[in-house]
Amino acid sequence: MKLARTCFLLLPLGLACSLVACNATLPQIAETGATVAGAAGYGNQAQMIRAIKEALELGSNRAATGLSAPGGYANSALYRIELPANVQPLASKLRQFGLGSQLDKVEALMNQGAEKAAVEAKGVFIDAVRHMSVTDALGIIRGGNTAATDYFRAQTEASLRQRYQPIIQQNLEQIGFYAQYKQLLNTYNMLPLANKPGLDLEQHVLNMALDGLFKQVAVEEQQIRKDPVGRGSQIIGAVFGKK
Repeated sequence: MKLARTCFLLLPLGLACSLVACNATLPQIAETGATVAGAAGYGNQAQMIRAIKEALELGSNRAATGLSAPGGYANSALYRIELPANVQPLASKLRQFGLGSQLDKVEALMNQGAEKAAVEAKGVFIDAVRHMSVTDALGIIRGGNTAATDYFRAQTEASLRQRYQPIIQQNLEQIGFYAQYKQLLNTYNMLPLANKPGLDLEQHVLNMALDGLFKQVAVEEQQIRKDPVGRGSQIIGAVFGKK
């Protein structure tokens, strides 16, 4: 019985592959996609795509909203942005040289910059879920607890990084980060310490801010999968609830 059901599910998938290989028209491929979705027990193609997009938009919006709140990064045990790991061993020495206050201010500004940028990240995330194939949607539904986030990150991180960088730069400029950073950097470069690591804090903030966003999107996705109706909607429950 299991073998028969497996073969039944694989038939439309094989048909989809043969259509693509034979340069089938878009209507043919779309019709086959609906067959695949129906055979897997997920209703029609439109419902499946709508549920995936809605889940991604909900999760990313909640993640961005939480991290953009005052202290969203700074007060988080998971996402707080601190000095790079290669600088941490020198932190105590820097404080001994009287740079403790400057270090604290720079760290506070790094987190504020990430929080302010997260507000504008909402639109970036929403734009990124506009296109999704039936095959991708089916894989996300039947995948692990972070399948949607994993797909989302793989497909969008490069473009998100390009769009996110000027947001980070603009917000760091507005809160006075660069003036504080330059002061710290000048003092740091004058210290009589050997083998000092570089301090590319702008790129560090960008990396940590994006990483925190994706991790929180994954948390939101797991909660939606656990309670698709309560944390999502009826349409999400109709699709994810069948997994």
